[in-house]
Parts: sequence; C-alpha cells; structure tokens
Amino acid sequence: MKKAVVVFSGGQDSTTCLIQALHQYDEAHCITFDYGQRHRAEIDVAKKLSAELGARAHKVLDVGLLNELAISSLTRDNIPVPDYESESSSQLPSTFVPGRNILFLTLAAIYAYQIDAEAVITGVCETDFSGYPDCRDEFVKALNHAISLGIARDIRFETPLMWLNKAETWALADYYQQLDKVRHDTLTCYNGIQGDGCGTCAACHLRAKGLQQYQQNQQQVMLSLKHKTGLR
Repeated sequence: MKKAVVVFSGGQDSTTCLIQALHQYDEAHCITFDYGQRHRAEIDVAKKLSAELGARAHKVLDVGLLNELAISSLTRDNIPVPDYESESSSQLPSTFVPGRNILFLTLAAIYAYQIDAEAVITGVCETDFSGYPDCRDEFVKALNHAISLGIARDIRFETPLMWLNKAETWALADYYQQLDKVRHDTLTCYNGIQGDGCGTCAACHLRAKGLQQYQQNQQQVMLSLKHKTGLR
C-alpha cells in the first residue's frame, strides 16, 4: 500500500498537493503544525479540508517552541504584515519564519517513518515564492538526503509545485476538478482571511495574479502544466 504524508496548512498550495496525493497514493495522511502562528484560523481550515477531501488521517502537532525562537510578522502581533508593494526583493520579508520548513519537514519525515509512508509531500515552490530560502529545491534535496541518512530509510520528499507558477498551480487544482474548492475554502492570506483573502498582502497578490492569468489563458496554461508534469 502506497502512503504519503502531506505537510498541510490548509492553504492553496498544500491543499492542491493533498488533492493530487489522494489520486496518486492509496493513503494520504496530513500533518499540520500549531506554532502559535498569527493566522491560527488556518488550523481549523486544515482540519475541515482534510476531512472533506478524504485524507486517511490528520495529525495536528504542537510546535510552540518555534514561536519562542522565530521572530516574524507571522508569529508576532506587534510586527505588521507588509503589503505586496512594500516588500523588498533585496532582503528576506518579515513574513519569513526562520527554520520553519527545516522543522516541519523533519517532523513530517519522523511521522512518515512511524506510519511506513514512502513520501513526504510539501507545497514549496521556487518559481513563484516570497524569497524564502527554505522553499528552494536545493534546500529540500539537501535536507531530504540528511534525514534519509539520519533515519536509515529512504523517505522521499516530493515537491509537486516546485517548478510551477501560480497560474499552473490553479490549473492543477482545476485538472482534478477542485478549483472552486481551493479558491473558496482554503486560507492563504497572511492576515488570516479565507478564500480570496485581504487582497493586499504578498500571498493574496500572488494568488490573485495567478488566478487571473489562468482564467485569461486556461488552455495555454493547462498545456504548460501538462508539459511540465507529464499529466494527460
């Protein structure tokens, strides 16, 4: 039986990964991390979505220690969330949570080890991302190698969105006939607003821009998605 663990926040990217994993694996298990994040509503959204979509199990893990160590606008109410126009490409944005994906992927791999899953799936992306160093392909592959050595088991880290832009990510949700659910039921917004979000933060801007591009060029974007992924 093929099993996978999906690092699941209830946002657009991880939900799209879960939707695909449910078609590719016999069982998809979700793991969500409670690290005292500013938009804590995402935990409830993740619980609801994992149940509705049919995940085999959903574990919510308390990792509050990250909140104590990692200073970010996503972990501190007194640090404002920047809008997309004020973010500088020359430095890390205040929404970067240092060490978050190092911790999340490591714990997800431990969980995968315990349930005998062969893969950990994460929705990180290098094509359209906010400048986070722990979303890069090089980082994921390096950590995957280190963890496989450390647990003496080849648990594969999968990054199905790594080379997709946001328009293609929307196309992937549409390929599985779940675009409306991803659009209206997920929570991507840095300000914690479900669906289309606040419209001003970087996450909302990237998401809305990708959706517009897909809606305007559906056939072309879908062909590009299939070319990149091998979907038919």
